[in-house]
Amino acid sequence: MANYYPPVGFHFKVEVLDLEKAIDHDVRFTDVSGLSIEMATEEIAEGGQNRFLQKYPTRAKHPELVLKRGLLPNSGIVTWVQECIEDFKITPKNIDIKLLNQEHQPLMTWHVINAYPTKWSISDLSAKSNSVVVETLQFFYQYFNVDKG
Repeated sequence: MANYYPPVGFHFKVEVLDLEKAIDHDVRFTDVSGLSIEMATEEIAEGGQNRFLQKYPTRAKHPELVLKRGLLPNSGIVTWVQECIEDFKITPKNIDIKLLNQEHQPLMTWHVINAYPTKWSISDLSAKSNSVVVETLQFFYQYFNVDKG
């Protein structure tokens, strides 16, 4: 059996599909979070017995997708975010998050379906630190699919 090494978590790219004014750097992010799924439940007290509680599954739910990167002027993604949030022209888009192998080919791809932005922010500006300005983008999405290989 060949040696197996788990993939590294720092070699990935993020693509917003069907984006008109995308530039090469729009795929580079430092952090991606919110790719998870959990079963939502409903709690119902058992009739006649106050000490028992039943939990029933209701639906799958996903947290919001959060992307972070250094501030990027003239970004097509940020233009889309501004149109959705400021102009209220909400156009959901699919987002692909690709974990890459050593040859820069997709090892796994998460297809995030019908995402739209809910928040944009930048890190605090401070003359007392020498840190990079980080922009944070937050998206609601309906669900995701995973392609392996």
